[in-house]
Amino acid sequence: MTNEFLAFAPIQNAAAGPALDSDTALLDEMMARVGVDGLIAALTDVAVLAQIDQHAAAIRDALSEAGRRADAPGLAAYAKSIAFAARRAGRPLPSPGAAPICGPGWMAADWHHMRLVAVCAMADANGLL
Repeated sequence: MTNEFLAFAPIQNAAAGPALDSDTALLDEMMARVGVDGLIAALTDVAVLAQIDQHAAAIRDALSEAGRRADAPGLAAYAKSIAFAARRAGRPLPSPGAAPICGPGWMAADWHHMRLVAVCAMADANGLL
C-alpha cells in the first residue's frame, strides 16, 4: 500500500480504544467542558486551587451523606445534578475549550462550574479518567 492510499485507509474501531461506559463518558465530557481549563488554571493560581479543594471537600461530604462513593457512578450522578442545576439557573456549561483559561477568570466563574472542576479533579485523582 503506498502512502497515498494510507490517507484513505479505513480506521479500525479497535484503534480508538475501548468504549467508555456512560458514567465515564459523562465525566470525560465534564473534563472537556470545564475540567481541563480549570485544573490548568489551578496549577498557576493557588487561589483557584484552594477553591477547587473546598469544592472537592463539599462533594466528598455530599457523597458520603448520600451513601455514595467517589467512583465513576457516584461522581457522574453528582456532576449530572450540578449540570442540570446550572442550566436551570440560566448558567449553562461552556462548550469544550470555551471555559476561562486564567485564574482570575475562574475566580469569577459560576459556582456550578467550579463545583464541576472539583468533580473532574476527584475523577482524575481517583484514576477514573
